[in-house]
Amino acid sequence: MDDKYTCFAALAARETAGRDYRIRIIERRGAPVLVVAPHGGTIEVGTSELAGLVAGAEHSLFVFEGLKPRGPSRDLHITSHRFDHPQCLSLASRCPITLALHGCRGESHLYLGGLDRRLKSVLEKHLGAAGLPVSAEGHRYLGRHPLNICNRGTRGRGAQIEITHDLRTGSRLHLIAGAVRSGLHEYVAQLNLLR
Repeated sequence: MDDKYTCFAALAARETAGRDYRIRIIERRGAPVLVVAPHGGTIEVGTSELAGLVAGAEHSLFVFEGLKPRGPSRDLHITSHRFDHPQCLSLASRCPITLALHGCRGESHLYLGGLDRRLKSVLEKHLGAAGLPVSAEGHRYLGRHPLNICNRGTRGRGAQIEITHDLRTGSRLHLIAGAVRSGLHEYVAQLNLLR
């Protein structure tokens, strides 16, 4: 299914902030990680909540949330390599690690994508150790486009996690967030980005 809008400016010209969508931003100066939910709220249910849990009190956060009912909210979906909200791009341009969280179809699985192979490997290790079904290769959610929002950080590579509906809305949300946070902590330490 094609997106109704190909960029944020086109969406903002036709949709009303505060009625159709909202944006939540928490910038933590000096934080090396930006957690993004570009299709939050009613667009991909559960991704806003998961992004907030993963960001916690130390990572920066950008969430674009649909406020329309679930069907019409699909109109607010801008594919990841076209997601160009200026404040999100500005935040990403100051962070060495960008992690995007998405919803996908299917049952009980997490799919890792993005150009940062090392980060994907660390996340796969932590999610797998938590007993979660995860794949880093051999799926359709590769996130390798250089303009994908997850790859727009200072290092030109990041990661995304595509999460099935049952996992992003069920009882394992905190388990997923904890595993992702542990993986991010390990990766930040590996890159010596702690300040």
